[in-house]
Amino acid sequence: MATIDKTQQDAEKMAAALAAVKFVKDGDVVGLGTGSTTTFAIKELGKRVKEGLKITAAASSIRTEELAKSLGIEILDLGSLSSIDISIDGADEFTETLDLIKGGGGALFREKIIASLSKNAIIITDASKKVKKLGAFTVPIEVIPLAYQYVFDQITKLGGKGKLRSVENKSFITDNGNLIIDADFGLINDPAKLSSDLNQINGLLAHGLFINLTSKVVMSEGKDIIVFE
Repeated sequence: MATIDKTQQDAEKMAAALAAVKFVKDGDVVGLGTGSTTTFAIKELGKRVKEGLKITAAASSIRTEELAKSLGIEILDLGSLSSIDISIDGADEFTETLDLIKGGGGALFREKIIASLSKNAIIITDASKKVKKLGAFTVPIEVIPLAYQYVFDQITKLGGKGKLRSVENKSFITDNGNLIIDADFGLINDPAKLSSDLNQINGLLAHGLFINLTSKVVMSEGKDIIVFE
C-alpha cells in the first residue's frame, strides 16, 4: 500500500467533515460516530452550536460522548431513540456500492445501532479508505466474553483467521464490556453473505461489515469532495 501523507490525510478528513456537517439542520437529532475523522465533524458541530445551531445528539462511544458534552452538545440516551435524523461517522474501508468495514476504534456495536436508526447515514472519509473490494482491513467482531472460544471457532469455520485485539498486552475491552476479535477473511467476494453468516453466530454481538446501512459516503480527495450514494 502506498504511504499516505499524514498532513494531507488530515486535511482530507477535515474537508469531508465540513462537507458532511452542512447537511445538519436546526432541530436535528444527530448520531455521532467515533474515530479521528468524526472528531473533526464533532468539533465543527460544537462550533456551530455555539453560534446558535440547535441540535441534540446520540454518541457511539464514551469518548465521543465526553467530547460532544465538552463542546456544549446535548447528548440523548441512545437506547431511548426510535429514529435519528442524520448520523456522521467514519469507515475503515468502503466500496462504491456503499459496503463498509468499520470498528477499528472498537465502537462498532453502537455505531451499527446509530446507523440502523438513521434516516440519513453519512460516512466521511479521506481517499485512502476507498477500495475495490473489502477485506484488506480485518473485520472487527465484538464478542461476549463467555462465548469467546465458540465464536473464535465459528470464524475459523467460515475461513477467517481470528486474533484477539489487545492494547499494551491486555485484552481490548469495549464500552459494552466485551472483547474484540479482528478476523482476516482475505478480500471478501460477497460481503452480504459473510455478514449474514456472521449474524448467525450465537455470542457474537456485532461485526464490522456494514451492509445497506449507509445513505452516502462523502470522500475528500485532494481539493475535491466526491459523494457516493
